[in-house]
Amino acid sequence: MNVVRWFSIGLASALLASGATLRRDIEYGRVGPAILRLDASVPDGAGPFPVAILVHGGGWDHGDKGGSEKPGSSADITPWFGILDRARFTWFSINYRMAPANRWPACLEDAQTAIRWVKVHAGEYHGDPRCIILFGHSAAGQIVCLAALEAKDDTRVQGVVGCAPVTDLEQGSVMHGGVSSSLQGLLGIKGELTPRSRVILREASPIHHVARGAPPFLLVQGDADKTVQPALTEAFRAALTSAGVPCEVITIPGGPHSMMTWARRDPSYPQRLTKWLQAIGRSRPESSE
Repeated sequence: MNVVRWFSIGLASALLASGATLRRDIEYGRVGPAILRLDASVPDGAGPFPVAILVHGGGWDHGDKGGSEKPGSSADITPWFGILDRARFTWFSINYRMAPANRWPACLEDAQTAIRWVKVHAGEYHGDPRCIILFGHSAAGQIVCLAALEAKDDTRVQGVVGCAPVTDLEQGSVMHGGVSSSLQGLLGIKGELTPRSRVILREASPIHHVARGAPPFLLVQGDADKTVQPALTEAFRAALTSAGVPCEVITIPGGPHSMMTWARRDPSYPQRLTKWLQAIGRSRPESSE
């Protein structure tokens, strides 16, 4: 069976089992000729349900809101879908402008546009705009962490889930022996680390934007990740905690960078993630749910 067809059937089966309805390719913004689109999963029931906005990884230059352009790849975010459907979340998975055709901060601006759109339209999808949690994996971890840390009133959210998030571009580049081709395409810099490139990398790093008043964070990290080193995630946790920002960490024993095997390696992981999500949901103002 064609892998893309298998993926579509698997997703449809999961949605049917959860009672959720998937709506695809909804326009959430335009930038020049670029049309920004998202998919929405709507739980069965009146709600209002807590909301998640999902941002796919893929090195800022590939990936897709439907899970991945190559199902099962390291950028595949489909493991989130079933967890959120079973937790009875309304969720929106977004596409955004990618490098190298679109330089930084285009992808961050698109995530901010999506947050504003969701705040206005969440009710149409049985969602509660007073409870929005951002999800980002890998490169998208950098996007959602910065979106939350630099939020204004119109983009403020109530929580962040960063899975193997890229939070320190400078130190990550040092550990990898230079600036990755993905970061070169995103930021328009060369491969060697120079005083100028270090400044640019620091400015785009969430760890250098941590401040009091940020929403709670949940960081999920595989301890065998060779792409985002666990030490960098631990440093980000320490920075958040020092600033008084609530932060929990789930470590996946033997977990690689891809999320596809995390639940198998740690069967408690989906339940722990769900428990954290439900706690954020319960902390929202009284609603009619």
